[in-house]
Amino acid sequence: MQTKYLPDADASLGMRLGHVHRLWRAVVDRTVAASGLTQPRWTVLFMLHHMGDGTTQKQLSDSLGVELPSLSRTLAQVEQQGLIVRRTPHGDRRVRQIYFTAAGREMLNTLEARADEVRTLILSGLAPADHEAFHRVLCHIESNAEHWLKGY
Repeated sequence: MQTKYLPDADASLGMRLGHVHRLWRAVVDRTVAASGLTQPRWTVLFMLHHMGDGTTQKQLSDSLGVELPSLSRTLAQVEQQGLIVRRTPHGDRRVRQIYFTAAGREMLNTLEARADEVRTLILSGLAPADHEAFHRVLCHIESNAEHWLKGY
């Protein structure tokens, strides 16, 4: 499907990006539903994988843009499923670091396979050059926003 560029397209770009993001997450959500993971849970697992074992709850909260109490509840649920463990490093009981369990790594492999399927589905029909250009543009927008926020 080809969308014409409209004069007001820039004005609606943020809304469109948000809409596409929600749609993408909804497709992933339906694809992984059989695994027993809700969107907040699989999102936490993906972000933890990206950030690495030993990430603190605060770091994860900041990266996900969610309040620490909400994240703590989700982490408790994921921990109850046996997918992660939270540890307190020696000397600082205020900090909780998060680590994958073996079952969590196995689940992550399953999730990554489903995410690959979704990515293939959603990006189907996109020429490789368009895909690369789209990625470059998103990275540029991200960089501009981060640069502005640092100076704000």
